[in-house]
Amino acid sequence: MDLILLRVLFVTLIATICYFLQPFGVSPPIAAGAGAIASGAVIVFELRVRALNLRRLIGAVTGSVLGIFGASLFCLVLRSALPAGPTSAVIQVFVLLLMTYVGLLVGTNKGELLNPAALGNVFTGEKISRKSFKVLDTSVIIDGRIADVADTGFMDGVFVIPEFVLRELQVVADSTDSSKRQRGRRGLDMLQRMQSNCNLQIQIVPDDFPSIKEVDLKLLELAKKWDAKVVTNDFNLNKVAQLHHVEVLNVNDLANALKPVVLPGEKMNILILKEGKEYNQGVGYLDDGTMVVVDHARRVIGRSVEITVTSVLQTASGKMIFGRMDEAAGRTEPPRTAVSVEFTH
Repeated sequence: MDLILLRVLFVTLIATICYFLQPFGVSPPIAAGAGAIASGAVIVFELRVRALNLRRLIGAVTGSVLGIFGASLFCLVLRSALPAGPTSAVIQVFVLLLMTYVGLLVGTNKGELLNPAALGNVFTGEKISRKSFKVLDTSVIIDGRIADVADTGFMDGVFVIPEFVLRELQVVADSTDSSKRQRGRRGLDMLQRMQSNCNLQIQIVPDDFPSIKEVDLKLLELAKKWDAKVVTNDFNLNKVAQLHHVEVLNVNDLANALKPVVLPGEKMNILILKEGKEYNQGVGYLDDGTMVVVDHARRVIGRSVEITVTSVLQTASGKMIFGRMDEAAGRTEPPRTAVSVEFTH
């Protein structure tokens, strides 16, 4: 609100000055309108500059300065080559604007190639703080595992919660569907748990993009603006973020990386719980929920047997282990009650 009032005051002040001074000899209303338009253009330029990251800003300033310097040298040649007059003045102004414009665009586009860390610790500090921001999406908040990971200290920095994500959580929590309502309330509870942890930095930001309706695209735009990473467990958002060149931390990828590694040929004990989809298959599960499909294990449902791992299938949705049961284990009969028999001669 303070920025809006300051901008309105700036436009009003410029328009008032132009109204009374009447530059270029125009009438007061036209001068005031031109001043308001010019000040509005300055505000638009200020908004665009604020959206630039540090590298692009340094590149834009450097390109503009080099463009002005090159234009001044070129104008020295024009003054000696052309007679003084309106034509020479117009050409010099055109060259100045052209060189400044080209330098600004080229410097902005090539600014990503700069290394601000080499210029001093002032730029390094901003780079590190920006990279430490992590924007949380709705799905990862509802999932809740991010709170457990953050409690362990493996993820540092500032966790950013946009207000449009909070609004989406509130809509889900107020849903008439009991399942959605429960998920929304779980997400709000997780946020409250993370805020109560004094070792975590939680920052709720009001940044919004009214021209964008999809929450996922808003998250990506916010990550670009803040030069931050997106934390999610949404597979589709992960793919879209990669197309937009936004860094993503996927909780599902972390969970898969922490699962115990099982190699073909290893032996393990597994409890066969149910029948598999294929003929004579049995299915069991590891402690972490990984499905284990065992051949020739239909007849031992309800028993724990030793199997040999034949292959491991890793997909985006999870991991599956395939194995075969030793025939000797399959033929093992359950222990029977011992009967004592006494022989007499």
